Amino acid sequence: MTNIESLEKRIALADEIRKIRKANKLSQMELAEKMGIARSTISKIENGEFAFSVDYLIKLADHLNFKIKLEKNET
Repeated sequence: MTNIESLEKRIALADEIRKIRKANKLSQMELAEKMGIARSTISKIENGEFAFSVDYLIKLADHLNFKIKLEKNET
C-alpha cells in the first residue's frame, strides 16, 4: 500500500468517525471528555491528521456505540 492509499483510507475512516459522532449528537469536546483526551486530538482524528492506535479505535467504538468489523478484500 502506498502512502497516498494509506492517507486516503485514514481520511475515509476519519469522515466516518465524524459522521458517527454527529449522529450521536456529541460535540468534539463532549467526546474528548468521555475518552479522557484533548479535544484537539478528536479534531486531528476527524481530519485524518492523527494516526491513532487500535486502542483509540476501540475507545471510539465504545463511546460512539459502533461495531468494528474486519472484512477480507475481494481482490
